[in-house]
Amino acid sequence: MRKNKILVVDDEHLIRWSLDQNLKKQGYDVSTAGSGEDAMRLIQEESPDLMLLDVQLPGMNGMEVLEKVKENDEDVIVIMVTALGVLETAVKAMRLGAYDYINKPFNLDELAIVIKKALETQELKREVAQLRSTQPKKFSIDGIIGESDDLKRVLDMIRKIAQSDAGTVLIQGESGTGKELVAKAIHYESARADKPFMAINCAAVPETLLESELMGYEKGAFTDAKNQKKGLFEMADGGTVFLDEIGDMPQAIQAKLLRVLEDRTFRRVGGVKDIHVDVRIVSATNKDLLAAIKEKSFRNDLYYRLQVIPVFLSPLRERRADILVLARHFIEQFNREFGKSVKNISPEAEQFLQEYDWPGNIRELRNVIERAIILENEEIMRLEHLPRELVSQTHSSGAGPLEFVLPPEGVDIDDVERELIRQALDMVDNNQSKAARKLNLGIDAFRYRMKKFKFL
Repeated sequence: MRKNKILVVDDEHLIRWSLDQNLKKQGYDVSTAGSGEDAMRLIQEESPDLMLLDVQLPGMNGMEVLEKVKENDEDVIVIMVTALGVLETAVKAMRLGAYDYINKPFNLDELAIVIKKALETQELKREVAQLRSTQPKKFSIDGIIGESDDLKRVLDMIRKIAQSDAGTVLIQGESGTGKELVAKAIHYESARADKPFMAINCAAVPETLLESELMGYEKGAFTDAKNQKKGLFEMADGGTVFLDEIGDMPQAIQAKLLRVLEDRTFRRVGGVKDIHVDVRIVSATNKDLLAAIKEKSFRNDLYYRLQVIPVFLSPLRERRADILVLARHFIEQFNREFGKSVKNISPEAEQFLQEYDWPGNIRELRNVIERAIILENEEIMRLEHLPRELVSQTHSSGAGPLEFVLPPEGVDIDDVERELIRQALDMVDNNQSKAARKLNLGIDAFRYRMKKFKFL
């Protein structure tokens, strides 16, 4: 593990020696300098993480060193040290970028605490900066995998939504279709990308806590409210709030959410002051909200306020052109994660993946691939590597053998498939959706075959 580098700059030899010995015992990599000029040279050579910098130095003084250091590398932590406790000097040092200011004589234990806290703060800033730089790339539109026409339409819509000022978006689709991934893509492709993305699952939080999670609460609002707490809407100001499973939101909270949607204001629990925020609210559900309205479990006015821009994600069985693309993407991902080297999928396994209906959608496909990668070590993913219960279910779910006898001379399977496509289209007056259903195919899989046999 890398040791943090500390540079001690002081013109008193005894202080330099004392700090050098003490800090090395604490596990730091320590260098010392007796003048500002020596300090500048060591900074160039060693790139310290933290400096203990005396204000009174011969030649170039501590303030001049601080100013030059911050010009070259503003991430270096500088703690100023002086025997003169002058407030004006401390204020100037902080204005120039010093992290803290301590007076001589100092307590070594207290100094150790200040140094530890400063380095932890620096590490946290680095992690946040790295997270902010990688999140947009990780959750960009390019990170949504697929080639189906349905998905292409969704991606085109996401781009338009992200670049717009639309404040309310509703994503609908079955469980496992990637609703949260779409919500993140909308956020990270937008001008709000450097602001917070705050998510909450409305079905996972008890009704008694959901309001305080969203709106926050004031000190003393209820028995355990010992301090004021900001809610998700307030913490996400300038960014995006993602309300997953909004179809399960209790009606009492629905009424309060309606006000947030209408004018972006709310009150903390126990509060009397209106708080205004600038947030984009993206909601998602796998429920039929119109049916929920009829059952009086979801507010009619809230539905139409949420439905300003609807995005619908088709189930995986209706966009079969995406299945193998996703499967290969997950193989690459889990190869890296588990140190495996699966290079391809056997034709039999490909056929199974294409024909299985994937009731759990992309999440189920991902889990199946992950399980196969973990348990097997071959370079080819075969049918026997896939979950037996799924394979047997698929093979036993047909409607029985077709009344077709293979002639002794055999047939060209492509000719059979071409003829089935033609008959299905003729049967339904060339309605592609109906023809696809006749052959138990998703529309994308059917169109793929139409292109293959030049019906399109």
